Amino acid sequence: MFSTNIINNKFGQPDVYGAINMPVYRTAAFEYPDSESIAAAFQYRYDQHTYSRISNPTIQHFESKIKAASGAESVMALASGMAAISGAFLTIARTGDNIVASPHLFGNTFSFLRNTLAEFGIEARFVNTDNLDEITAAIDGNTCAFFTEIITNPNLEIANLPEISQILKERHVPMIVDTTLVPWCGFDARACGIDIEVVSTTKFVSGGASSVGGVIADYGTFDWRNNRKLAQMPKPKGISRFMFRLRSEIARNLGACLSPDNAFLQAAGAETLALRYERMSETAYRLAQHLSSNPNIVHVNYPELDSSPYKTLSDRLFTGHPGAMLTISLADKGACYRFMDKLKVIRRATNLFDNKSLAIHPESTIYGTFSPELKALAGVAPALIRISTGLEEAADLIEDIEQALGNG
Repeated sequence: MFSTNIINNKFGQPDVYGAINMPVYRTAAFEYPDSESIAAAFQYRYDQHTYSRISNPTIQHFESKIKAASGAESVMALASGMAAISGAFLTIARTGDNIVASPHLFGNTFSFLRNTLAEFGIEARFVNTDNLDEITAAIDGNTCAFFTEIITNPNLEIANLPEISQILKERHVPMIVDTTLVPWCGFDARACGIDIEVVSTTKFVSGGASSVGGVIADYGTFDWRNNRKLAQMPKPKGISRFMFRLRSEIARNLGACLSPDNAFLQAAGAETLALRYERMSETAYRLAQHLSSNPNIVHVNYPELDSSPYKTLSDRLFTGHPGAMLTISLADKGACYRFMDKLKVIRRATNLFDNKSLAIHPESTIYGTFSPELKALAGVAPALIRISTGLEEAADLIEDIEQALGNG
């Protein structure tokens, strides 16, 4: 049903020409027949489009596909994954609040929590998410959210989200999770206890890295009367306090809107999401198994390997293989550079889950401007290489890695 629901998701209104694919509404503004109609549209009295920074039919159709894929109560698409992260936290956090989070996050996410939000008087409290007592101790009356990644990038750690969710529910704290590394066909967000989900749709959703985008999904499972910033807001009809404030104020005022062209590309990519995820994840698992016996590799990390401390949890949370990212550790940074320079099939590039396989040295790139102390806090080692598997044949990727290691 997963792919069927996405592919056969209906338009908000019938297309005048009967188009099968939602057309790209490449327009800034929308005309109204009279003053009363446009006034009503601006005052949220009915669902109409006024200006593409606020909403657009093509973007709305993409959002409805993600809603069908995720089972979320409501979804908003934005210009990037980082726009989704910043939009989510600026909706719920105010000066004096704190966010309890894993420190082992994607570099820009770590920087946003630690540096950008700090300038607004919002504290990031980094904890070991494997330690439930440490999470519990970090939460207080000013905690506005718990945040982690469903599998941390690039450390491939998995937090026990169902158990953490119980702690958060007892303390009326929402769980916000970046689920970019595992799309909706690979896990059940509600079963994990996720309240708000942020995703870089640039990755798995877009298909072939055709465009940049992000989404925020609200599962309707948190009572926002327990959030100090949203508690006084009247309950809007048919939407949560969180999503209403995000749409009516934060997203409008920040202007990080998704373009209609990117929405079209990502809606098309979403239709093949399950196929690509299954193929890429199977390839990642095959690579991880094969490389684990290579004497030139110090360590291979993939959550499904028996050597991973997260294998049991991975098997419980995810359906099938846990994503298309693995890491290898070599002797040192120099060995990493020599290996990457010899790659012939795998591209030296950032991003994840392109149709092409990609390799990057995170310590010198994504975290390259971090101080040694911050690199240590983020858990980024200089001998680590991140590999994102694409749609090439696994045998060709194995051959490429072996020759780059000097075994070919």
